[in-house]
Amino acid sequence: MNTIQIKDKLFTVSIKEQDIQKEVIRVANEINRDLAGKNPLFLSVLNGSFMFTADLIKHITIPCEISFVKLASYQGVSSTGVIKEVIGINEDISGRTVVIVEDIVDTGLTMQRLLETLGTRGPKEIHIASLLVKPEKLKVDLNIEYVAMEIPNDFIVGYGLDYDGFGRNYPDIYTVVEQ
Repeated sequence: MNTIQIKDKLFTVSIKEQDIQKEVIRVANEINRDLAGKNPLFLSVLNGSFMFTADLIKHITIPCEISFVKLASYQGVSSTGVIKEVIGINEDISGRTVVIVEDIVDTGLTMQRLLETLGTRGPKEIHIASLLVKPEKLKVDLNIEYVAMEIPNDFIVGYGLDYDGFGRNYPDIYTVVEQ
């Protein structure tokens, strides 16, 4: 499907599944190389990163653990700027290497909040792996070490990303068509 309709918006394919998978494998290989011997805890940010996390972890060959956290800052097609922590983590991360796995970083405000929250729990180091980054929309300075792809400031769905809860199930990434 090159075009999909979700609610009141039309979307067209912008990143094909095979291109996503190629970049996910590249990121996994970089993490395997850089974090060998560190037994990282992968912290997947729900809901959007569930597909990226699942595909990434399939290619992680070093000993590791995985947990999940849920933060919310989106409403409709734009970030509200207000971050609500919905579900926290239960694992003790003191002295641990943590890899935050995020679907998309646009303003960076959600990531900054998560880094602040995790920083109070005494981790040894925190790394960020993001499927997508919107460099022109970043409002804070973040060290995102593992980036699968940089994209323009467009609204997208698919591969875990949604529009009001819909569209996460598509294996490709779609960009909204301005109407």
